[in-house]
Amino acid sequence: MRLKLLKISGLLMAFLALQGGLLAAQDSNPELSYTLTPMEPPVAAPGFTLDDMDGKSHSLSDYRGKWVLINFWATWCPPCRKEMPSLEQLYQTFHGRSFRVLAVNQWENADLVFSYLGDLDVFPSFPILFDPDSKVSEAYGVRGLPTSFIIDPQGRIAYRAVGGREFDHPEVVRLIDGLLPR
Repeated sequence: MRLKLLKISGLLMAFLALQGGLLAAQDSNPELSYTLTPMEPPVAAPGFTLDDMDGKSHSLSDYRGKWVLINFWATWCPPCRKEMPSLEQLYQTFHGRSFRVLAVNQWENADLVFSYLGDLDVFPSFPILFDPDSKVSEAYGVRGLPTSFIIDPQGRIAYRAVGGREFDHPEVVRLIDGLLPR
């Protein structure tokens, strides 16, 4: 039964990768939104521990007391590629304050991701984490990529964004700035 599920999972991932490639061929420059949906009321964020590209472990609990933007993404996802520089810009704008960004890659290995990141105009300076079996993604209820969550200092999901976002848009910057202590 487990082997059958693994085969089905593999076929689903191949289909999603193919769909991502077809979408990229149709629209290599997808429009990004800048809205974030508040979670009313905020709900507890599932805890996790994932490794980064250097094998260092990061736990969500390590960031308690800070605002954390968690971005679920993959290299085959055109909106993910487009939003990555704006994530870096947002991180650079607020990293000196109580704000962090964690990018959680789905299903892919460090060599592929490192190569992909090297092709971007801006190499992200925030942690790139790996969710190889998508368990963290499942715990967060991610149904499509990219999907992002903003976690408050108490460890609750305060905002959600499904689809690509322009994270350095003035409205997003204003929202984050208003959340952070002075």
